[in-house]
Amino acid sequence: MSTQPYRTSPPADSTASKAPSRRRPRLLAGCAAALFAVAGLTGYALAYPERMPAALGDAVENLTGANPHPVQLVLPPQAPLSAVAKLGKQIFYDESLSASGKQSCASCHSASRAYGPPNDLDVQLGGPQLDRQSYRPPPSLAYLYRQAPFSIGPDAADAAAPPDFNALAQAAMGTQRADKVAGTTPATVAMVPVGGLFWDGRADSYQRQALGPLLNPTEMANPDAATVANKLAHASYADAFRKLFGPRIFDNPTMLTAEAMFAVGRYEFEEPDFHAFTSKYDYWLQGKARLTHAELRGLRLFNDSKKANCAGCHLSQPTSDGLPPLFTDTQYEALGVPRNPRLEANRDPKFFDLGLCGPIRQDLAQQKQYCGMFLTPTLRNSATRHVYFHNGVYHDLKQVMDFYNLRNTDPDKIYPRDAAGKVQVYNDIPQALQANVDYADAPFDRKPTDRPAMSDQDIQDIIAFIGTLTDGYKPH
Repeated sequence: MSTQPYRTSPPADSTASKAPSRRRPRLLAGCAAALFAVAGLTGYALAYPERMPAALGDAVENLTGANPHPVQLVLPPQAPLSAVAKLGKQIFYDESLSASGKQSCASCHSASRAYGPPNDLDVQLGGPQLDRQSYRPPPSLAYLYRQAPFSIGPDAADAAAPPDFNALAQAAMGTQRADKVAGTTPATVAMVPVGGLFWDGRADSYQRQALGPLLNPTEMANPDAATVANKLAHASYADAFRKLFGPRIFDNPTMLTAEAMFAVGRYEFEEPDFHAFTSKYDYWLQGKARLTHAELRGLRLFNDSKKANCAGCHLSQPTSDGLPPLFTDTQYEALGVPRNPRLEANRDPKFFDLGLCGPIRQDLAQQKQYCGMFLTPTLRNSATRHVYFHNGVYHDLKQVMDFYNLRNTDPDKIYPRDAAGKVQVYNDIPQALQANVDYADAPFDRKPTDRPAMSDQDIQDIIAFIGTLTDGYKPH
């Protein structure tokens, strides 16, 4: 083998520069052969993925962006909406059910934004005059069809009677918390609450979730369920209630409201758009789409337990029985996101939104080990959102990723300073409760003297991958 250094052109006194080159045809022929080899390898991999060695399959993925190990996903069945679900759809879009007469379920859960907030407000405005701030931005209503009821411990969700959460929480005291590590089987530990709807899991069914905003004074602001029932009785779709539930349904306001909320739940469960699984990543999993190099790098970083470790909480792999990933483990975490000074409630320095232990949820108020914990949301369609976390403090994914990357290594860039110049870490949780904040899972396992887990390029690639989780992709 020659030890001559590689040259981009021959030396000035070389005769090679004066004579026709015989290397160019050979070079072109070699390039063509290499391209045909890559094409052949790619075609073989896509046609016979089960015959590809893992390393060779990974090489094909690097070259083409194709999934070398496609899977068959078990997707929700699609069928025409039932009559109850059609009624639920009318209720979902009915603005007359609010005190203002201008706000429906869809006003805060926009279909064009994956049933999340329609704008970039920190929190939505509601109340009789649409001028009251709520406490939290609306979570997405998409991909909740597999959400289990709230529970503490592995067996609580299967209990015959409603569980005593305080007793379960007391029994879990002192239990070692399991680390969240991407690529490992999620651990179900007694200490970790799981499931439920809303940021604090206080609703255990679509039906109860649907009623909550109707009675919330900062949202649709009805004073009681009887008021809701009266509006339903005079709605344009009142005849649908009579046909479905009998002519005497309006004699019982409690039953009428319950059936209406059941109908909304059926709409959210039956309408395929709530769990479409039409993202680029879904098609890539099935071998029907190719990821770009940036998206592939982002996927690897997303799944890297030493880097972003996103998949530790936002599970990215199909289940063993072929169900597509929901990109959440539906557990609760205290992340210590910075306080949002733009929220009216936060003007009171003594006010803290502590999630599982209040102020909205009350049954776990005495379980201080859960204070500051909020539900891990799905990352599906998160690139379409313009407000993030339970207090709406951030408005783009770069801010979110910087928080994860710098919270421990450079907290001065995340939190404000007090009058004495000291950085106020975890400033949206009282100091006595800050031990609940996750400091064990990567990338939160670093100290101020450590290098951040991710580079700027890493963050850009992860954001590129998160963009592949947006529904509505059209595979070529």
